[in-house]
Amino acid sequence: MINEQFERTRLLLGDEGIEKLKNSRVAVFGIGGVGGHLAEALVRSGVGEIDLIDDDIVSVSNINRQAVATLSTVGKAKVQAAKERFLDINSDCKINIHQKFFTPETADEFDFSQYDYVADAIDTVTGKIEIIMRCNEAGTCVISSMGAGNKLDPTRFEVTDIYKTETCPLARVMRRELKKRGIKKLKVVYSKEPALTPLECGKENGNHQKRQPPGSVAFLPSVAGLIMAGEIIKDLIKDE
Repeated sequence: MINEQFERTRLLLGDEGIEKLKNSRVAVFGIGGVGGHLAEALVRSGVGEIDLIDDDIVSVSNINRQAVATLSTVGKAKVQAAKERFLDINSDCKINIHQKFFTPETADEFDFSQYDYVADAIDTVTGKIEIIMRCNEAGTCVISSMGAGNKLDPTRFEVTDIYKTETCPLARVMRRELKKRGIKKLKVVYSKEPALTPLECGKENGNHQKRQPPGSVAFLPSVAGLIMAGEIIKDLIKDE
């Protein structure tokens, strides 16, 4: 069953590529719109061990864009919902879940040297910087997602170095902060599309929110996650 499951992948990656993925361990920080699709693609590709890090609970508002969000998973921890879903896709994959909000204060709970690759799909700048610094210290490959909210054009995503990014406000902050810390390079997935201004739909119901949440759709964060997964797969199987 498992050999047949990855047969189409084997036709492109070969036996050696399949074996490399099977023996790889990848950590995915953030299992939301970007990270959930990213992680699922890794599972479907045959990565042998995956760590999922997220403290959030599935809500109804997640269903429009997040791989782990369905009516049946609302109220569950995202990492638990993801583990159940992913094991139903590939029962041989080892899924380690950490229901944890990653911050500089919780970073010591993770040994970054044990990962072959790290995917940063979280939203907070301090957390993203900490992930990148820890990977740099451990010599672990990392790819980071920049802003995906309030955008509608999935064709505008590209893979580049953080210091070659433009337009994206999050990337601008990351460039500045990483330069201060002596980080010379960082592979990122980002979009040049200018962010749209979301409609203030909450006010129509008399709900004056202090912070307007970003708008998002099914086909935008999923594309960013799949691009990140593709980069990870290519890097894991390439010859040293």
